[in-house]
Amino acid sequence: MTNLIYKKNPMPAKIPQEKLDRLAKLETATIGHFYHFGFASPAIQPVLRGKTIASTLCTLAIPGLDSTLLHDCLSQVGPGYFLAVDRLGDTKYACWGGGVTRMAAMMKLDGGCVDGPHTDTLEIEEQDFPMWSRGPSPVTTRLYNSGGGFNIPVNIAGAAVLPGYAVLADDCGVLFIAPEDLDEVLRLGEEKTEKGRINEAKITEGTHLGQMSGACKMVADKLS
Repeated sequence: MTNLIYKKNPMPAKIPQEKLDRLAKLETATIGHFYHFGFASPAIQPVLRGKTIASTLCTLAIPGLDSTLLHDCLSQVGPGYFLAVDRLGDTKYACWGGGVTRMAAMMKLDGGCVDGPHTDTLEIEEQDFPMWSRGPSPVTTRLYNSGGGFNIPVNIAGAAVLPGYAVLADDCGVLFIAPEDLDEVLRLGEEKTEKGRINEAKITEGTHLGQMSGACKMVADKLS
């Protein structure tokens, strides 16, 4: 029988920890040089600076004024997971605040992301919980029991994602990576990170960026 109100699926299989450990050493901005999928809009910003999370994604979709399913599904999450909440277009009502943060921290959830606002910023800071959102709002959701979906396909700020994706969240934003892309993303990301370290050292030693990148030659060729 189809349930048109609530859809709840099991927790997805976890990404191997060895891969997550490698992912955590990369930056979303480094991967953004070559990967074009799964980036949440820059409107999604960290509530706390200096946090980097690499984890396995679980998903939630809840309608604007209602956070009933969020309260319910927190009992199913735990270590090794990152919860991304699709607010189905709402950007006014905060579903994630101090109480949700306290529960998420108690369940040892790795972190969370809301495609909408959060509230109770100070309580999130007190819990030192890694959280990303569209910013704070004083207007909160209620328990209207109107429905939602847990571990279903969602859209997080323009990124179409599935439960079981890898997630990398840091000061520059949130990135979701399909499992079939992860090995190649890791390989290229590690190569670009090492190349970046070498180039940064050259600039520190006095090499001009335009000379190193070839931009100066490109401009000179056009001028000539």
